[in-house]
Amino acid sequence: MVDESIQYFTLEEANKTLPYVRPVASDIVDAYRRWKDGVRRYEVIAASSRSDAGETDEQIELREETDGVARQISAYLEELSNVGCVFKGFDDGLVDFHSRIEERDVFLCWRLGEEEITHWHELDAGFAGRQELVPELVQGGSE
Repeated sequence: MVDESIQYFTLEEANKTLPYVRPVASDIVDAYRRWKDGVRRYEVIAASSRSDAGETDEQIELREETDGVARQISAYLEELSNVGCVFKGFDDGLVDFHSRIEERDVFLCWRLGEEEITHWHELDAGFAGRQELVPELVQGGSE
């Protein structure tokens, strides 16, 4: 049964979004690295400062910078959500697209650096469960 609240993609429809999705996914991966680095630096500084003294100016600046990067990431994630895809991997830029294969819901699976979508996986399988696509079996979209 098709869930009307979910946008389903055919393989062709999902691949057509990649010129838009690719740079957004790249921005997320880059911003996530900056965020992780900021959090790590904050923790190092916090660990070496007196706990009862409150935040130092450097900590405040780092926290505000890191919070700003987190807001950027949230905005990027919202952009992808508005397209109808699901961002799944901050380290690798994994993006899933709801689709249907043989009358069941699945995800078409794409990773930053891939030219087009060539894999799919069950909803609960994740990247480790990726399988090569048989394009003729993919349903979805406005079918």
